[in-house]
Amino acid sequence: MSGSGAESAHRLAALGTVPMAPGLSDDEVTHIESSFGFTFADDHRDFLAAALPVGEGWPNWREGHRQLDRQLRLPADGILFAVEWKQFWHGGWGKRPARMKDALRSAVYQLARVPRMVPVHSHCYLPAGRHSSGHPVLSIYQAEIRVVADNVLDYVTRLSTPAPPPTALPTVGFWSEHVIA
Repeated sequence: MSGSGAESAHRLAALGTVPMAPGLSDDEVTHIESSFGFTFADDHRDFLAAALPVGEGWPNWREGHRQLDRQLRLPADGILFAVEWKQFWHGGWGKRPARMKDALRSAVYQLARVPRMVPVHSHCYLPAGRHSSGHPVLSIYQAEIRVVADNVLDYVTRLSTPAPPPTALPTVGFWSEHVIA
């Protein structure tokens, strides 16, 4: 277990503001990852294995299959909304098709190839991916993407302590290219 993931869970529990359940077992993590087709980043996995936040806005990793599916799709769905209603288009996707249905079809195709984002809390996400950790936590709302914490430990700390803006640079392809300063 990585120190920062476990320490994050212990700090959150110590705040006393979020109900905490026993952490996810290895079997539960494996089931979640296989059910939804991603792997947790190491520090995110360790955070959820140490203790599981179950309050409002926290993903219900044990029972909320429909809610989890929605939360996992939300970053890409938000980008699709921005493509349709806010003229968003990623430069690496080539020329934007003139017809909206073609633009949306192309965006769906391209978004299936970007790194998967996994919910931490509310609209805040970490990238998926075993053998990785220390990624900044990103707030993703449609095409408005911001770094809200330097890592998961910093995110938990910021829940109770005012802090200067995070200094970490985003680390995950596509999403990092659209971060608002």
